[in-house]
Amino acid sequence: MHSTTRQLFGTDGIRGVAGEFPLTLESSYLIGRALGHVLLRNAPQPKVVIGQDTRESSSWIAGRVSEGLASCGCQVRSAGIITTPGIAYLARSRKFSAGVVISASHNPWTDNGIKIFSGDGYKLPDADEVTIEREIFTLLEDLNRANIPPGTQARSLPGEADLRQAYIAWLQGNTRTDLRRLRILVDCANGAATAEAPELFRACGVQATFQSASPDGKNINENCGALHPEVLASSVREKPGHFDLGVTFDGDADRAIFSDANGRVVNGDGVLLLVARDLEARGLLVGSTLVATAMSNMGLEVALRRSGIRMLRANVGDKYVLEEMQKSGAILGGEQSGHVIFLDGEATTGDGLLTALRVMEIVARTGQPLAALIQDLTVFPQIIQNVPVREKVPFSQVASIRQAIEAAERKLDGNGRLLVRYSGTEALARVMVEAESVDTMKALAENIARAIQEALGS
Repeated sequence: MHSTTRQLFGTDGIRGVAGEFPLTLESSYLIGRALGHVLLRNAPQPKVVIGQDTRESSSWIAGRVSEGLASCGCQVRSAGIITTPGIAYLARSRKFSAGVVISASHNPWTDNGIKIFSGDGYKLPDADEVTIEREIFTLLEDLNRANIPPGTQARSLPGEADLRQAYIAWLQGNTRTDLRRLRILVDCANGAATAEAPELFRACGVQATFQSASPDGKNINENCGALHPEVLASSVREKPGHFDLGVTFDGDADRAIFSDANGRVVNGDGVLLLVARDLEARGLLVGSTLVATAMSNMGLEVALRRSGIRMLRANVGDKYVLEEMQKSGAILGGEQSGHVIFLDGEATTGDGLLTALRVMEIVARTGQPLAALIQDLTVFPQIIQNVPVREKVPFSQVASIRQAIEAAERKLDGNGRLLVRYSGTEALARVMVEAESVDTMKALAENIARAIQEALGS
């Protein structure tokens, strides 16, 4: 059990089906207690801030983690329903020992997760995650000694309004452009953004209209939000001349996807292009460099090159984007999924609300519509196929999969890109192919997906 590889923590915290291990009444409590033990090594009286999204299970999981923390002598304060980056900001600005978010981000409502930030606002280092896991497994091995109290519905809501207010005030204070003329449509994904976005945009004077802002515990991400940006785009299209742009968040609002005034979706690649160009034009893009991931379209790289901007690629996952940014000194990085990281201020993680304000500022300051700012972004046809798998065996160890990948690479011959990887949060293999021809792209993706399905399919 005591290995150095992480069994519970994925690329974005601990995630699973709410009510099943590792998110049961017992294990949620033990995760809190294990985190408390680790924090006690560095501070005699650790303080932890906890927040959550709008899922039905978030409240009891937050309650159990809080009880586990309190059992070690940690002081816990709840910010209630708040975005993931909101907790990262509070952990750092209010000098907490750690910040905990109960959310499964873009996953269905039946899932949930536990994300942990250090007191500096960054996600926990891998070594700390391994230490917490060891502690959890040690406690699980001797449940009698763990002395777990029975499940209670500990109150984690509504949380402290002044903590949420501090986060909103910080975002508003970061906005230095008059946004009062902008008319925007906002999709809150029935998630955490519903707790902050209306007040924030009102404070900034934006003329905002909201949809999917009525969470009921089960409708988070359901046919709405950043997972379904076409829903927002079609709402914008249905009212021509009514909105300057649209913005949609995911369940915990650490990412944002946009729609231009014509109802066309603008993903993270488009956002990186327009923000990078704006920063470069004002002499603020350090090293004329940004960090994207292996998933970013070749078209982005080509468009950036025209503006004299270099694009580095990191592995998929905001954690890896951040690592590459810190290594290269870049102040801008992000993913096609809309997860954008700005390191030119106090932010430490991707923040959908901050991204929305930055995009609105560029549109307001330049007086140009969103579509015009990225009109030369020519997107290579791209397909992503997800294949459910029963186990995650390295592809290089399965001859049929390896051969299908090698055949595709020979066929592309440098005029396109291929990326085959496992999801960090789900039991899926993802096959991404970019090619100049749609037919080639589809055929290659299909061949590889079939090879994975036959060898490893669930």
